[in-house]
Amino acid sequence: MSSKRVVVTGLGVTSPVGGDVDTTWDALIHGRSGVRRLTDDWVEEMPVKIAGRIAVEPSEVLERVKARRLDRSSQFAMVAAMQAWADAGLEGAVQDGGLDGDRVGVAMASGIGGVTTLLDNYDALREKGPRRVSPLAVPMLMPNAPAAQISLYVGARAAVNTPVSACASGNEAISLAVDQIRLGRADVVLAGGTEAAIHPLPMAAFANMMALSKTASGPEGGDPTTVSRPWDTARDGFVLGEGAGVLVLESEEHARARGARIYATVLGAGITADSHDIAQPDPQGRGGSRAILRALAEADVSPGDVAHVNAHATSTPQGDIAEGLMLHATLGKHATEVVVTSTKSMTGHLLGGAGALEAIATVLALHHRVSPPTINLDDQDPQVELDIATKARDLPLGDIVALNNSFGFGGANVAVAFGSSS
Repeated sequence: MSSKRVVVTGLGVTSPVGGDVDTTWDALIHGRSGVRRLTDDWVEEMPVKIAGRIAVEPSEVLERVKARRLDRSSQFAMVAAMQAWADAGLEGAVQDGGLDGDRVGVAMASGIGGVTTLLDNYDALREKGPRRVSPLAVPMLMPNAPAAQISLYVGARAAVNTPVSACASGNEAISLAVDQIRLGRADVVLAGGTEAAIHPLPMAAFANMMALSKTASGPEGGDPTTVSRPWDTARDGFVLGEGAGVLVLESEEHARARGARIYATVLGAGITADSHDIAQPDPQGRGGSRAILRALAEADVSPGDVAHVNAHATSTPQGDIAEGLMLHATLGKHATEVVVTSTKSMTGHLLGGAGALEAIATVLALHHRVSPPTINLDDQDPQVELDIATKARDLPLGDIVALNNSFGFGGANVAVAFGSSS
């Protein structure tokens, strides 16, 4: 593995709180939630009736014919990728000959894949017969469809990968992209994650395993924006969200040679597994602790260099406590001096897209030197001894490090360390 520095030169987002990077960041900094009551016909029979729908539908951005050939998860991915590619100043670069497509890759993750296409076509099969199944169903529902569609859009001909590690997938894609650049297999990689699982079957499944919060879902309603409450004593499960985030990663040498704007540096990443339970995290957070330690070791930084953590914190009773324990285990006495936040309090949980969206929030926190708040934290769990920002909080000047944590079903753990750009 070479010692090439990898930098972030482009960002793209579609999320429950904004249709692009600027609107999403503004909402996060000002503590605005994107969680709301669903209005679909199927919702009334569901035990959970709230979610984080995206703020801007893909139909408002993509060409109608193109959008109809994409699963909703691929639509989100394309919206975010188009933004990120343009933000990096690379729109049309491969097609115009200014960038070698053989040196451009994609690492776009998903936790579930094209579930809406799969289930909609199964309904068509049952109700109307096999001839009504779309001939595009397989290339739409396959988990690597978002990555493949992005590669076609930008002209990427290096590796086009799709990590699938549940809720750690988006962060794992970033780690994979960094490895591709450091190994010399690409100069530029679009990395991120996408998810579109607000559908009766996934929601019923999550609800029946007691993973989703049922607060504000009863007949009397309630305020959906207050339901996602990481680390609060009243938390009772996560809120499902949807959307996508994409980062353009480059070798620093390549970025500087073309005069690119640099948001931050990707210093290191750590990937581990719990080998504890298919759904529950190790209650002591040992696997996550090892992932953080590996990220810091690869970054060649000490715990004292960490100024900010965008935590995985989903608002589940066990997971939030485990993450607090792992931060103490890895950062030691410095753990209470780090500004910690969970942007899931506003966006809900994007599953395979979560790590990418939160990586972008982490990068922007370093770029603007301010941490977004964790909203709805009215009574902090005494078992979580962390300095959690409940209002936007300034971060120190100078060279600082921020961590983005992601943990998923199957015991997947990924931590990525980002450094401020100089």
